[in-house]
Amino acid sequence: MTQQSVAVAAPRSARTTPRALQRLLKDKIALVMLILLVLIILGAIFAPLLTSFDPYRTSLRNRNVPPGALHLFGTDEQGRDLLARVLFGIRLTLASGFISLFLGGIVGTAIGVCAAYYKRADNILMRAMDTVLSFPAILLGLAIAGISGPGTWSVILALAISTVPPIARVARSSALSVVNQDYLVAARALGLGDPTILRRYVLRNCAPSILVYVTLRFGQVILLGASLSFLGLGAPPPAAELGTMVSQGRALLFTAPHVALVPCFAIFIIVLILNVLGDAARDIFDPKIQQ
Repeated sequence: MTQQSVAVAAPRSARTTPRALQRLLKDKIALVMLILLVLIILGAIFAPLLTSFDPYRTSLRNRNVPPGALHLFGTDEQGRDLLARVLFGIRLTLASGFISLFLGGIVGTAIGVCAAYYKRADNILMRAMDTVLSFPAILLGLAIAGISGPGTWSVILALAISTVPPIARVARSSALSVVNQDYLVAARALGLGDPTILRRYVLRNCAPSILVYVTLRFGQVILLGASLSFLGLGAPPPAAELGTMVSQGRALLFTAPHVALVPCFAIFIIVLILNVLGDAARDIFDPKIQQ
């Protein structure tokens, strides 16, 4: 058996991509959510072009102005335009969530795949993941903030660390169904090294399951990051961050409720869209559901 025949024998997740796109286009709800997510991301990227107001410029004469023609979302307790602050806050919130999920995904995938492939390291790695998983992410955030001080990077680090154990579990579970396949035995017989086997065969076939979980996890990461910022662990004022904006507006719930409700609604919409897309991705890529 040649190396080329081994590659043919290995199931390739890339073959399912066209079918996955076709199924996504048929799911009208998921397609609408995807369009909304793209619009939100574009709005956050091009925020300076969508509003003429500076999100950090204060105007004490225009404090707590309700939503209207001039200020579509109103102003906060310092007279800053809420539309501008929400757009810039979405940018910071999505960027923090994506970076933390990316870092946690890489580390978690590497740990999970190595635990499945190297049996001797399995027990050590997974017990370490169980230990980290026993600590709530909020406690991790408090500990990290106590060491490095509050800030965006403290939240990103806390979110990344809390994301590693569940992704490692998913990667390990998916990799266990791959490591004993015949094409891996043939690849070892051909003299292929472990890095090549892990990259070319194991990771490629585990990618759909990991991608589905990461998509589902994204909404949780956004919500958790907003919670940490609400507790004062995120970017310090006057940074435009959705969780921080909610925390600053909670004192005005009875006098100017829009100050807290507008960023709350933005978090709700983002998490809802990501959860719907995560469910759609699971229905499309999960081989058990497809069967």
